[in-house]
Amino acid sequence: MTEHSLDDLNVFVTVAREGNFTRAAALLGVSPSAVSQTIRNLEERLSVRLLTRTTRSVTRTEAGENLLREVAPLLDQLQSNLMAVSDLSQRPSGTVRINADEYAARAVLWPRLQPLLERHPDIVLELITDYGLTDIVSERFDAGVRLGGMIASDMVAVPISAQMRMAVVASPDYIEKYTAPLTPEDLTRHRCINLRLPTHGGLYAWEFSKQGREFQVRVEGPLIMNSVMQILDSALAGAGLAQLPEGLVRNHTAAGTLVEVLSDWSELFDGYHLYYPNRRQQTAAFRVVLEALKTTA
Repeated sequence: MTEHSLDDLNVFVTVAREGNFTRAAALLGVSPSAVSQTIRNLEERLSVRLLTRTTRSVTRTEAGENLLREVAPLLDQLQSNLMAVSDLSQRPSGTVRINADEYAARAVLWPRLQPLLERHPDIVLELITDYGLTDIVSERFDAGVRLGGMIASDMVAVPISAQMRMAVVASPDYIEKYTAPLTPEDLTRHRCINLRLPTHGGLYAWEFSKQGREFQVRVEGPLIMNSVMQILDSALAGAGLAQLPEGLVRNHTAAGTLVEVLSDWSELFDGYHLYYPNRRQQTAAFRVVLEALKTTA
């Protein structure tokens, strides 16, 4: 291997992740022909084909898949370490990418991170909302936000919110027309608004607990949506019952525009946690974000 092997491996990892020479070249700031030549040279030195090219796509061979799996984490770690060294003599700067569900981004992250952007103008926040169980390592996020019981053991998890409770709500007009359910089982005879989860394309099963007993109810109704804000608007319009975070509906129940039902069947559970790989070197920008979130939890 030559002295340029590290750069060549970085080119390979970028192409393998993007699955496209043109996009990889744009990210690397070089021409597509230069990227293609680098990959050919690397394959010649290793005496193995790493990528299969067609007119429409680029796919990894078995050898390419193995190389990506072994090399990519090492290059990511090296880049993080170099950034950390640079951070020692610079003010916090750069992009911090966080993956979270819609409610967490709106109610937990943004209120605390908005002032941070004013204090640290060189930091760029990328907040991606997603209800799926995104692999933050492979998708190259710095951190993710999930409820406490849903985090892998190899991650560092920092609580960033108090305990939470889900509330089943409907408009007063809906309750007057259909009457209020008295038990979770009654929901099967009601018009409910479902949340579509991207993971396996399934619908969110409404969860309940009472005196230590936990169970789920599969509900049906006239609407299926992929946004809690859409569901909230539909419940306010009288379209049906909805199960939403209590914090999202609190002002509406106080004002009487929504009515909560089945409150006896809704207990507190662990709130949101910020999580990130335990081996990743933290940049100064990430440390600033982490402090802003955990100190107000």
